[in-house]
Amino acid sequence: MTLFIEDDAPVIVQGMTGHQGMTHTARMLKAGTNIVGGVNARKAGLDVTFPATRDGEDATIHVYASCAEAREATGAEASVVFVPPRFAKAAVVEAIEAGIKLIVVITEGIPVADSAYFVELALRHGVRIVGPNCPGLMTLASSDETHGVNLGIIPDGIVGRGPLGLVSKSGTLTYQLMGELSDIGFTACLGAGGDPIVGTTLLEALQAFEADPNTKAVMMIGEIGGNAEQDAAQWAAEHMTKPVVAYIAGFTAPEGKQMGHAGAIVSGGKGTAKDKKEALEAVGIRVGRTPGQAADIMREVLAGIER
Repeated sequence: MTLFIEDDAPVIVQGMTGHQGMTHTARMLKAGTNIVGGVNARKAGLDVTFPATRDGEDATIHVYASCAEAREATGAEASVVFVPPRFAKAAVVEAIEAGIKLIVVITEGIPVADSAYFVELALRHGVRIVGPNCPGLMTLASSDETHGVNLGIIPDGIVGRGPLGLVSKSGTLTYQLMGELSDIGFTACLGAGGDPIVGTTLLEALQAFEADPNTKAVMMIGEIGGNAEQDAAQWAAEHMTKPVVAYIAGFTAPEGKQMGHAGAIVSGGKGTAKDKKEALEAVGIRVGRTPGQAADIMREVLAGIER
């Protein structure tokens, strides 16, 4: 198991029949993800055919009226949510109450109060949420006989299996660092999301990578705003046995201006990239000034491990 889900785990897609849901369900199937159903109460009973999956065959996916019905029929263990912001809270709550144990919420623009509600509910039910407002979670197959899991919008085919873990607040930078380190490879890549409240923090991702025996080092991508990077760094300094390399986006960001994500705002001189870099370096985490420099640092770190 790598980061919250087994190879070939059964997955449902909430909002599968919408434009984004259809587009990314097709892509996830081509990546080898075991998608076993869609959920849309208004289109329940529909069968949707997606052409040319990873195995070269078409896949017909049934649409269920609810997560509970889908889980009972398919044994689904995870859900990917492609639901508009105003309906996202209800969709996530439905998945939690149906017993889905991993929920990846791609939707951007969910009200913070709604996110706070379903993140707290998930904690009480022992459910793992990734996101919201994130690119998702991709795990690389742990053997030649299985498929990994691609949940969300992370492009497949960029990287193969390798010793690195990656966690990022930024979707675009997730893809960039994957590309920069594609010759090395990853166990899993997780987009934590950049909203003020997320279901899986940078710290929790580090805990998961620390517990994974196949992950040898972790790339952590942060950005201005909040203190998630500092919290993660403090935990890593006290508990982590594996090296962490970081990149922080936003060294030129002006104070008081939101930059990209809802959580990416510097206020009162706190949460700057400079502050975060200093805090991380103070506990021994090396920080690149650019994605390319961060990748070069990771290569140095891995070379030191191998010696």
